[in-house]
Amino acid sequence: MAPTALLEGANLRKTYRLGRDTTVEALRGVDVRIEPGEMVAIMGPSGSGKSTLMHILGLLHAPDLNHGPRPELRFEGRDIVALSDAERTRIRARRMGFVFQDFNLVPTLTALENVMLACDYAGVRGPAARTASRGALDLVGLAGRGDHRPVELSGGEQQRVAIARALVNRPSLVLADEPTGNLDSERSAEVLALLRRFNREHGQTFVLVTHDAEVGAACDRVVRMRDGRVRDQAPVALATPVDLSPRVAAVA
Repeated sequence: MAPTALLEGANLRKTYRLGRDTTVEALRGVDVRIEPGEMVAIMGPSGSGKSTLMHILGLLHAPDLNHGPRPELRFEGRDIVALSDAERTRIRARRMGFVFQDFNLVPTLTALENVMLACDYAGVRGPAARTASRGALDLVGLAGRGDHRPVELSGGEQQRVAIARALVNRPSLVLADEPTGNLDSERSAEVLALLRRFNREHGQTFVLVTHDAEVGAACDRVVRMRDGRVRDQAPVALATPVDLSPRVAAVA
């Protein structure tokens, strides 16, 4: 018997209605399987459905139930399709972390307070949330920047705050949508090094949506999409070594 996948989907479909007579088939029946401890890149041109797939895998959207076979989505062996919105939200808050291209930090809050938001969503508050959030900032090398607001941080630092927020609850799965898209090459390498480090040293599973071939080359496997379908998925023959700069290497 094959080992249980961390995340597994079949017959995943999603159609968006843009107007009375206009629809877009973002996903047209996708099957995907993510193993525990993998670092997987989902790649494809704009409009291929890769971000929609990430949103469904991250329980941000639900797959369509009509016009085809019943979709299946299982996370840690549990049927997600059958769960209520409240149960899906609880799993998302406690077992998953999210990193986005534009950081999604609250501008009026400090770095520490932004990380603490994820604790709050997971039901952890007070001193426990503050301690966990300080620890997460320390892990990404920002122990001394917790009282700074986003406008006082560089783009790379803002993305590291977002990574700390994604990791603070120690999720088994982290999903990242173009996590290096707004960064220069040096900061991109720094962020990629952090993600790979947590994947290797803590066994956390990462799913990265990206246009960047260098990000894909540093992952274990690449899932390629086009026109709402998975066209190919294969292991990376030899993952590109990630250069851990001294600043990043010191944060483990």
